[in-house]
Amino acid sequence: MISAAPIFTIYAELAPMLHFGRTPYGERRVIGILGGSVRGPKLNGRVLPGGADWQILRGDGAADIQARYTIETAAGARILVSSDGLRHGPPAVMERLARGDNVDPSLYYFRTVMRFETADPSVDWLNRILALARGQREANAVRLDVFEVE
Repeated sequence: MISAAPIFTIYAELAPMLHFGRTPYGERRVIGILGGSVRGPKLNGRVLPGGADWQILRGDGAADIQARYTIETAAGARILVSSDGLRHGPPAVMERLARGDNVDPSLYYFRTVMRFETADPSVDWLNRILALARGQREANAVRLDVFEVE
């Protein structure tokens, strides 16, 4: 079971995509994370610059996503985020996303499994949960509604 409402929403601003071409695993690309915000009933703060989203575009068209970045709460606690997910949809929808068009997120699948790590006692509850996020890709950003797995 997951929480009925998001425990927080992450809005991450993204750098232009770096394309590495087709490797033995698929088409490899990396997107730097420039910063952003975290807002919600259980956590508020900002996404620090310096993380990245490593992707492999698979042969079936799905993007296999591995992101690592840092959240800093309004009180200064730092949280490491590890997120693994998938994004896929009909080819025409994925082409629109690739162009940077604003696409209704109900038209494609974008989900991640999230884990957190922190030393700060004020948010150490994050060390003991798993979360699922429903994502939405924008031209230069991503929005993740984060739900706690109960």
